[in-house]
Amino acid sequence: MQIPTSNPDPFIKSMSDKAESVRALFLGHITSLTNKVPLSVMLGDCTVTDQESFDPARVRQFFDDLLKKIPEWNNQGVSATVEKDLRRSFIKFEIKEGNYLLSGHMSLQYHALLFYKLDHRVVEIQKELSDISDMITKLQVQVGPENDKIIEEKLKQEGYQGMDEQKLFEVLFNREDITQDIVKSIEVSHAEHTKLVANRDRLFGELDNMLIEVYHTTPVLIDENKMIAAEEGCLCNFNLEYLKNNTRQGNINLTRISEQTKTNLLALLDSIIKILKN
Repeated sequence: MQIPTSNPDPFIKSMSDKAESVRALFLGHITSLTNKVPLSVMLGDCTVTDQESFDPARVRQFFDDLLKKIPEWNNQGVSATVEKDLRRSFIKFEIKEGNYLLSGHMSLQYHALLFYKLDHRVVEIQKELSDISDMITKLQVQVGPENDKIIEEKLKQEGYQGMDEQKLFEVLFNREDITQDIVKSIEVSHAEHTKLVANRDRLFGELDNMLIEVYHTTPVLIDENKMIAAEEGCLCNFNLEYLKNNTRQGNINLTRISEQTKTNLLALLDSIIKILKN
């Protein structure tokens, strides 16, 4: 049974009211923790743009602190999921009370967008990459004919010439020593091309290190369906289940819950409320 719910039973209504109080307090914390700060970043074309971002680490710290304050609840720590630009940080915690299991779920879903740091080095790298790309293109025009000449000369030295493509393929496949010599000769012949490619890859790596993530979310409560639909926001709910032979059952006969168990379950939600108020 998910809580809060519209079930009119007095006990469940009390549970729902307290769960709503938890949700309201939780939303207040999330609103504060996701307060955005302005920052300037660069687009891929080096255009400067103004963005706003929050720090997801503050939300993860909030979750971690909360779990430390409820050591009697079982939990797996702070978890996170990453799916392209969609991120989610969440905690799940549960506690057994008699034959019943009360579990809580709190999470924040947000998006991470990539931009470049506001650094003139980004412009310099892109200019260098453009120049290298032009030089590589020019060299590649020469690579094909030169490679063919190197292969032809090597095969001629080994006594293989005037053969059709199928025969040449068989020779190169069976004579690994000839193949390795050809590869080495090509590498030496095209050292400049190899150097340019290595420099290009190094610059791409440096450019990747100039990327930063900007985080966006909306401090509103959403349900699980909206979370699955990749909407931004936070989720907070509880579940009450009946344990039978260590098997969880969502259908609960409310008349069988003892008054003491009801009191204890309500007290557990009160403890969460108290923590979130402090």
